[in-house]
Amino acid sequence: MIILNGSDLSGHKVVKAIRQGQTIALDTGQLEKVAQARSLVVSLLEQGQPIYGINTGFGKLADTSISNESVAELQRNLILSHSCGVGEPFSGEVVKAMIILRANALMKGYSGIRPEVIRLLVELVNQNVTPVVPSQGSVGASGDLVPLAHMSAVLIGEGQAYYRDQLLTGAKALERAGLKPLTLEAKEGLALINGTQAMTAQGILALYDSHILLKSADVASALTMEALCGIPNALDERVHSLRPHGGQIDAAGNLRRLLAGSDLVYGKEHGRIQDAYSLRCIPQVHGASKDAYRYVEHVLNTEINSVTDNPILFPDDGDVISAGNFHGQPVALALDFLGIALAEVGNISERRVERLVNPQLSGLPPFLAKNSGINSGYMIVQYTAASLVSENKVLAHPASVDSIPTSANQEDHVSMGSISARKLGGILANVQNIVAIEILCACQALEFRDRSKLAPATRAVYELVREHVAPLDADRFLEPEIKLVRDLVVSGQVLEVVENTIGKMN
Repeated sequence: MIILNGSDLSGHKVVKAIRQGQTIALDTGQLEKVAQARSLVVSLLEQGQPIYGINTGFGKLADTSISNESVAELQRNLILSHSCGVGEPFSGEVVKAMIILRANALMKGYSGIRPEVIRLLVELVNQNVTPVVPSQGSVGASGDLVPLAHMSAVLIGEGQAYYRDQLLTGAKALERAGLKPLTLEAKEGLALINGTQAMTAQGILALYDSHILLKSADVASALTMEALCGIPNALDERVHSLRPHGGQIDAAGNLRRLLAGSDLVYGKEHGRIQDAYSLRCIPQVHGASKDAYRYVEHVLNTEINSVTDNPILFPDDGDVISAGNFHGQPVALALDFLGIALAEVGNISERRVERLVNPQLSGLPPFLAKNSGINSGYMIVQYTAASLVSENKVLAHPASVDSIPTSANQEDHVSMGSISARKLGGILANVQNIVAIEILCACQALEFRDRSKLAPATRAVYELVREHVAPLDADRFLEPEIKLVRDLVVSGQVLEVVENTIGKMN
């Protein structure tokens, strides 16, 4: 169980809760603060003063006054009119993360929403009701309006949702789960959809999987170092202490531990003074991406414990302030940055794949085939990696540098953070495949080395891969084998066998 109080949630907690099917609960003490903000909304309505989103229209229509009798209709219409997304639906994981993150933000008690609305939100997760949310339509300021509207439509019995994998209308899905739709009251529709939770939900899922991927890339590069009998001097702790970026130090330390006990890299003459950059500069390149990861982790964990809607209510002072906390720029920049950082891990991994399969660079049989010529071996696997790297160069172009005015130029600068998030997902998937290809090729290259000289950690990975993929003796259908190794990477099994051998990696 995780308990939401608006203050101490982490992205990793959310992802684990979703993937492990944990129950979501609300901090009862914090619900009192939520109720206080709701009381302020009721008081303001009674006073009749114009407050944006409570008794006025939205966006360019903020100067349009709404009567108290029409407030509920205003909130319902807001959800319906904003439910206009297109494209493939988000995965169930993304939608559940959106719900949890929106509930946590509302739990801070500055949004003016009733506690029962938040309770129904978390019950969607607990009762396996997953709204259908199209992935396209958000510009990322006034928050992720469109996807959050689709999420919220189910609360009022509209839209569509899956109930235990069965696609139903929103009303029917609630009924099957034993839940009842709500009639939204003043400010509640706006409080549900003014936020950055669609882009942030995608971000925390990508961040969680990036944590596994970045360490797995260190593992893949260690296998390649052994396969190519790399020179270990570039990993010397003294070198990295002179340029003390945290990620660089960690990456070099990981490689030293991964290669400890390897007679393929240590204690031998290498016949050359230094290695190419794709081997010699692994700590610098991987390390920079680790530092980027940590920056993004800080941004996202700050974001998911923040108030991101508008207007913000301050019950202790009786104030209501219209501002811009819904603007997704902090998240958009961070997700673009993480995409760039992962793309670079893919770039250098593909260069190591090229060194493995190119006989002029490796000293190994051409394309790692035992009978090259009649067999192409892993020649075209490198093409696949190159294709993914090239695609990433397009996807890594930042979405956050773009903006298109909306709402009759009232909302004249937007973050495009939802696009940053979707591009990040594509880059992540590509790099998972690239790293899997490097591991597959490195294990094949080790067929031509004395494997009794492997380090204990890399031996564990080699043996894991060989449980699923046999050595390549003659050409065969390779697509399933890339997928098998990718699954070993994504599931964390590669990392697990390593950390069982050398302890936790950084």
